Amino acid sequence: MPHAQIGNDIRTTAVYLLFAPEPYCLGDGTQEINTTLVSAASLLHPQVRQPDGTRIHNLLSQGREPGEIVPLAILTHELNGGADWPTVGDWEHVTADLVQLVRTGGCDALSFGLPAIARALVCTGPNGTVCAVGAADDQSVTYGPNERAAVLAEVDALLSRRVAERDLWPGDGLLPPQC
Repeated sequence: MPHAQIGNDIRTTAVYLLFAPEPYCLGDGTQEINTTLVSAASLLHPQVRQPDGTRIHNLLSQGREPGEIVPLAILTHELNGGADWPTVGDWEHVTADLVQLVRTGGCDALSFGLPAIARALVCTGPNGTVCAVGAADDQSVTYGPNERAAVLAEVDALLSRRVAERDLWPGDGLLPPQC
């Protein structure tokens, strides 16, 4: 796969999908996984619901920067707040297929156990906010785009370290993207 130089960071020209599946654990005593990052090309895997995966791949890949991390919430935002998802595909089924693919070793992923606020921020649109109320003092704190950007920067730093060693493998037998 071609690579691009971004600052001191070597990054694949591929883009990445960040989504928050139903939380799961890989085994006894392991950290809960509640957020997953895969290469957009993994959407072209034959074990992912098709043609939905291919359509989401095309939407995800259009007009993005090399190495860009695109949260699923951004696609929802771009699709009229989610109203236009039915014209693209069943994102819930596709992300469930991606989780299964990751869990069975059919593709590479970075899987995280993000804190609740960080996960909620990843699940909001670009201008969304998350309000948290303290149980002890009933004080509320609102987190917004700046905190969301900080969470995405942390994910990007983890991805950068990984890509410096080896890019995320999208799996074998990928379908061609649709034009």
